[in-house]
Amino acid sequence: MATNQQKLDAIKTSILSDNVCPELALTATQLVFGDGNPEADLVFIGEAPGKKEDIEGKPFVGSSGKLLSEMLESIGLNRQDVYITNIVKYRPPNNRDPLPDEKQAFLPYLQAQLDIIKPALVVTLGRHSLNCFLPELVISQVHGQPKRYKGRVYLPLFHPAAALYNGSMRQTLMEDFARIPAIIESIK
Repeated sequence: MATNQQKLDAIKTSILSDNVCPELALTATQLVFGDGNPEADLVFIGEAPGKKEDIEGKPFVGSSGKLLSEMLESIGLNRQDVYITNIVKYRPPNNRDPLPDEKQAFLPYLQAQLDIIKPALVVTLGRHSLNCFLPELVISQVHGQPKRYKGRVYLPLFHPAAALYNGSMRQTLMEDFARIPAIIESIK
């Protein structure tokens, strides 16, 4: 029987062999699939890799990733305890927002990742990630409030990048983040 990591590796191979978003792949250095514990209770989903992620091949390794790591430590976790990925697996040119058709093209692969990992809680980082799963919700109105949808629990949070540019948002993000252990406890 294949391990979760082997199943995730098969999805990564499928993205490459299915030639998902070839125009994005051309402008990116590499596919940035996901990183962390394939058995995690907690999965974080961002929107798309940035420049540093594109170079290193791992999600959230730039300044947003440093903040995410700090926030994980604040609740007694580290990157090896959780799984981190993005909706879109290639860096969009000039760090532009992922286009709707790009997000749609990658969504089945992201769903497959979640089906394999079976996390207790999926944390969406930013509006793009939130709206892939719960398109009718507005992040400024629902951040920090767990939402159940299609058998999964989602926690919408502001993207760490927003907190880097806005000090008051950083405090909000930290407060929302601090609720994660209690939310997971209530789900289990």
